[in-house]
Amino acid sequence: MIYQKELRFSTRGEIDLVDITAEVERVVEESGIQNGIALVFVPGATGAIVTIEHESGLLEDFKRALMELIPKGKGYLHDRIDDNAHSHLRATLLGASECFPVVDGRLVRGTWQQIFFVELDVRPRHRRVIVQVVGE
Repeated sequence: MIYQKELRFSTRGEIDLVDITAEVERVVEESGIQNGIALVFVPGATGAIVTIEHESGLLEDFKRALMELIPKGKGYLHDRIDDNAHSHLRATLLGASECFPVVDGRLVRGTWQQIFFVELDVRPRHRRVIVQVVGE
């Protein structure tokens, strides 16, 4: 069986972190699937899905690490088109999806492991995330 639902929300732009854990868990419950896999995927080249603890200091550390690892304005060739090469590079590094086991009808994740959408584009966006649950 396959169950799919889209989450829709707005972001504030550059490295906005949106906790979507509760919504993903709700989709898994709605699916009725007892054992399988839940895929969380963002269609888009400047968004990412990550797992991280929802603790304010750690979230700020994460933002700072991204800015240091792939800074803006380093003469990226793509910036000649729309000035957001760093956004694309960060998204590529983080990835567009995560998979989670579903066991006994529940999403399996670590105690402090929340699911976040990461907005990496330079402006606010209307986003969608696809949650697909596959199993029996």
